[in-house]
Amino acid sequence: MWVAAAFVANRVREARSGSQRERGMYVNLKLLSKALFITFFARPPRLRRWGWTLGVGIVFAVIWCAVALGRLLDRVFFPGFRQQPIREPVFIVGAPRSGTTFMQSLMSLDRERFTHLKLYQTIFPSVVYQRCFDFLGRVDARSGGLLSRLPHRIERHFFGAWDDMHRLAFDRPEEDEGLFVYTLMTESIYLLFPYVAELPEAGFPDRLPAKSRHRLMRYYASCLRRHLYATGPEKTLLSKSTSFAGRIDSMLERFPDARVVHLVRHPDECIPSHVSVFYPAWRAHSPEIRKDSPESRAYAQLAVDWYRNMFEKRHKFSEDRYVCLRYEEFVADPQAAVARIYAHFDFEMSDAFRARLAQAARAASRRERNHIYSLEEYGLSRAWIRERLGDVLEVYGFEA
Repeated sequence: MWVAAAFVANRVREARSGSQRERGMYVNLKLLSKALFITFFARPPRLRRWGWTLGVGIVFAVIWCAVALGRLLDRVFFPGFRQQPIREPVFIVGAPRSGTTFMQSLMSLDRERFTHLKLYQTIFPSVVYQRCFDFLGRVDARSGGLLSRLPHRIERHFFGAWDDMHRLAFDRPEEDEGLFVYTLMTESIYLLFPYVAELPEAGFPDRLPAKSRHRLMRYYASCLRRHLYATGPEKTLLSKSTSFAGRIDSMLERFPDARVVHLVRHPDECIPSHVSVFYPAWRAHSPEIRKDSPESRAYAQLAVDWYRNMFEKRHKFSEDRYVCLRYEEFVADPQAAVARIYAHFDFEMSDAFRARLAQAARAASRRERNHIYSLEEYGLSRAWIRERLGDVLEVYGFEA
């Protein structure tokens, strides 16, 4: 007992000595207070929206504290994560609904090279929790899947309605946006607070003051270090981000050696699909919001701004670390698209990965794609898109 106490005390001292580099979690309280003020005082009173805000707020606070505790314990029991390097990470980026999820699922099959984030790992970004889940996974395997039944039920109940738009499962590859949810510097807060015009910095962290941006990215890098330390210290991080265009400068400052796979889809197809993902959440807590509402148009404008920002700053990436693919080319021949990426980055494709890739590509070719949304149902038009992105469309070859 005394030996254990001495061990913990020693770890606490080491954690404190390293706290200058790794200061824990970050949350933008200024953004939160502004969002709450709009909800409760700057909009017509809506009991349903107030109830959703309070309910989600309580759940968020509980999970935030649990994650903060886990990360604090990381400093005590796994202090080595602070020295974990993040070498040449690969980021798959593009506007939502541009094929980034599919690309991540294919490249993540290269298990010998990459480690990628799964949904549960974005919810619990802590080495302590990862070790707990690893243990439960071994117990579940020996019990014939008894423990996994509850997560599967939760997935069906809470995520089932999203299957046609973006399938969610705790053990599937997922984008890194969940890590940013704890900071509130993410477009995801628009699900609960559909005030895109009033809270622009949530979708564009690059617009934050330098000090806030550095704190945000330091927290993000600490999450990635923990993930690599827990799942594959010698591997390359493979991450997907659909909000990358709003934090290009911040990402390049933190990860100057990053490699970027950029998927581009025609905004006429991508933007209404983008809005469609958020609209069901708005309808749940604010049924008065119409499809062709100012909120829909403001969210579509955010997508437009991301398109333009990614277009204008694409020259910031060195040619050997940036590859751009059109969505149509990718879905027409996924295997060839991945091979092109590997050739561009001078990655060697193992026989095992090549076989897994071919099998996944064949399975995807048999899957129906029925995500069709019109601009008009969200109060948009082709003319509206061309007024804002005409030059971008020409350069990408969409108007040829």
